[in-house]
Amino acid sequence: MAQPNRNARQWKFLDIFTAMFFSLVLLFFLLVFTPFGDPLAYSGRQALLLSTSDPKQRHRFVSLVELGEHRQPIDPCPPDSVDHMPCEDPKRNSQLSRYMNFYRERHCPLPDEMPLCLIPPPLDYKIPIQWPESLHKVWHSNMPHNKIATRKGHQGWMKEEGPYFIFPGGGTMFPDGALPYIDKLRRFMPIKGGIIRTALDMGCGVASFGGSLLAEGILTLSFAPRDSHKAQIQFALERGIPAFVLMFGTRRLPFPAFAFDFIHCSRCLIPFAAYNATYFIEVDRLLRPGGFLVISGPPVQWPKKEREWEELQAVARALCYELIIVEGNTVIWKKPDRDPCLKPNEFRIGLCDESDDPNVAWYVNLKRCVTPSFINGGYAIGKIPGWPERLLRAPSRALIMNNGIDLFQADTRRWATRVAYYKNTLKVKLGTPAIRNVMDMNAFFGGFAAALETDPVWVMNVVPARKPLTLDIIYDRGLIGVYHDWCEPFSTYPRTYDLIHVASIDSLTKLPGSRNRSCSLVDLMAEIDRMLRPEGTAVIQDSPEVIKKVARIAHVLRWVTTINNKEPESHGRGKILVATKTFRHL
Repeated sequence: MAQPNRNARQWKFLDIFTAMFFSLVLLFFLLVFTPFGDPLAYSGRQALLLSTSDPKQRHRFVSLVELGEHRQPIDPCPPDSVDHMPCEDPKRNSQLSRYMNFYRERHCPLPDEMPLCLIPPPLDYKIPIQWPESLHKVWHSNMPHNKIATRKGHQGWMKEEGPYFIFPGGGTMFPDGALPYIDKLRRFMPIKGGIIRTALDMGCGVASFGGSLLAEGILTLSFAPRDSHKAQIQFALERGIPAFVLMFGTRRLPFPAFAFDFIHCSRCLIPFAAYNATYFIEVDRLLRPGGFLVISGPPVQWPKKEREWEELQAVARALCYELIIVEGNTVIWKKPDRDPCLKPNEFRIGLCDESDDPNVAWYVNLKRCVTPSFINGGYAIGKIPGWPERLLRAPSRALIMNNGIDLFQADTRRWATRVAYYKNTLKVKLGTPAIRNVMDMNAFFGGFAAALETDPVWVMNVVPARKPLTLDIIYDRGLIGVYHDWCEPFSTYPRTYDLIHVASIDSLTKLPGSRNRSCSLVDLMAEIDRMLRPEGTAVIQDSPEVIKKVARIAHVLRWVTTINNKEPESHGRGKILVATKTFRHL
């Protein structure tokens, strides 16, 4: 019998080992000394970015992007993130307290806990239908969520029809459409004539009520939480209606005192008299003296809700609200326009201390006290100019600021000139059907929005919470907006704005009066990318040094950019970056 050839086996093993060794050496040289290594290294970096386990690696990557030492595009987020809102994440928030719906309010991850990636659109995403056609129909493929159409179709909310979702204009309390409902309200309220301009619709559904009021010259900010209906605010924004994701829970709503001429609740199910009338008191803080409060649905003359209805009326009486009408399941009250009136009551409601600033409303807990309106008097309905005169007239609340009237007038003139430059020289498509939903991330007095008033747009004016609180002046002008801290994600769905504008973007990442950053410019611009629609426009102003950095970041976001001089009438050395978000299926 032949003996086994042990040497042959040894040589075979050594050959394999040697081949593997030299293959690894060759791979090392390829990775280090040829471009082949870049994509692999890039993918490795991106994998780290999708992980929250290594904050140092994330910080290093952000620094490389800002310095221009990393130029490959940022990778997409996972496909299931197409509708991701970092601060309204049901999985993250589900373990929080249910008390007063705390778990459904904003709860944001720390920057180091968020993956740095680009939110992809749905697979069959299309450029949105333009305004005003979008008011009545949107692409089904852009938000393929059939739940509302299935559950609420019989109430006139929306229905699926071919490749579209169709919006008949109805709601739970007005299934035949918002227009007949508004006609009912106009019998008791000055809907026309410019007396009422700013409105808040709480628990708005798909915002057909606010959309219908636009024809009356009333600008309504509609809000609802991310709840079992999931995409109601997403549908509203796709339609081109002003809307915002928000939960009425444990905190003040992010608006200044006496902002709204009209507040509306149609089956919003907010327990206004609960918790010692805390929710009604917050509505009172937001409602302008002489303004109107309309509640339709439970508990107004609702079966088995008699106790809640009695308590609601008792709160209104305690705050001296004038009962205009109770008709069916709808009640209309008018807030007194005189000095604060507070009657003895069972809810232990008192006046707020003078040290309480009613305009501070960013992460401030609800308070069980009434804000005296005389603190900033002279702006009740009937005392302020009607619409549109109030847009360009300096309001009385501007007097509180040093040289407030002069600043207001100069700001109005500056933005009228600058917006004309955007349109005529930079060829930004403002004033065309291509742009409907607009955001100003650093609004100050709202001069940018005021300059767009004749355009078919609406503007979300954002006043940074760490800057002077000028949002009350914006509302006095008849415009709308919110407070926000730009070191956190905004409460909106991805792909909801056609144009996002920001002046002095670098200041949004810093503490007031400090050069130290509290967040990164990369994260802020990634958030702009999340909010911006494909083929949407970003217009960013700042110093040449900052704009150069912004352009480097824009490159890794896959934006197409141009850098331009400021308008000739402007002083200073600032630059303007105009960017287009590419239509990409990442």
